[in-house]
Amino acid sequence: MEMKRIFMTVLAAGALAFSAVATELPDSLTPRITKGRPHHPEMDEKVIVGNDTVPLIIPERNFGRYDRGLFNYLFIPKGQWAFGLTASYGEFDASDVEVLQFLNDLNFNGRQYAIRPTVSYFFRSNQSVGLKFDYTRQEADVDHFAMNAGDDLSFDIRDVSFYSSKYSIGIFYRNYVGLGRSKRFAVFNEVALSFGSGSSRFKRPYNNVMHDTRTDMTEATLNFSPGICVFVVDHLSFNVSFGVFGLHMRHDKQVTDLHNTDGTVTREEEGSRFSSGANFRFNLFNINFGIGVHI
Repeated sequence: MEMKRIFMTVLAAGALAFSAVATELPDSLTPRITKGRPHHPEMDEKVIVGNDTVPLIIPERNFGRYDRGLFNYLFIPKGQWAFGLTASYGEFDASDVEVLQFLNDLNFNGRQYAIRPTVSYFFRSNQSVGLKFDYTRQEADVDHFAMNAGDDLSFDIRDVSFYSSKYSIGIFYRNYVGLGRSKRFAVFNEVALSFGSGSSRFKRPYNNVMHDTRTDMTEATLNFSPGICVFVVDHLSFNVSFGVFGLHMRHDKQVTDLHNTDGTVTREEEGSRFSSGANFRFNLFNINFGIGVHI
């Protein structure tokens, strides 16, 4: 019994010494210690979602970051499906722009429309993964465009047309940060990887011969898009996203045919090009508005 008491005493002393050594830090590292977040009453609050109760504030590890007192409130709970749709349509006519009125005989009109349905699943609260589809079509026609600014600058363009269409499919991950306990407002960041293909056609006359250029395109893109989401009513949200950073790779194959006046077609040239790049800027032409249905 006496030996057992001595053994337990030595074991307790060893554990205390190990704890002291484990918690002792050099003086140079002492200022880097991050204090834990003080307890907040809302961190223990729970809300009922379906047949379960979930925390109102999503617990997150601090990982040594400075505590700013901000919380990630529950915005969309785990297990929900979201179906979204973004659509756009635009039409342009030269007669609608006053600054172009000084040009003689300008007859130009163009159209562009796009539709982008999405479906996603929330595998965790405020975090979702999903699929997105994209179809974009552009058309432009110049029936007549003449300009006479002297002998050095004068031209006459007729019967020019351009057409393009593109399909793409991609996967995306979206992370929301709820801004309040009302579950109405949130900001998010989206990362999307997409693969697409498309074609375009550009027709224009030159020396009384119609030139027809066809381009086939394939591309892969990786985009990062922050945004804002608002629940207008329950199960219906409105969101706005901004394209600020992206990587892309693209391959183009181009063929030009000459349609001669005698009805024959001559293959003038063909070629291909591979391009890649990155951009980090706020693009006014890459602002997307959409609605979502959550079930």
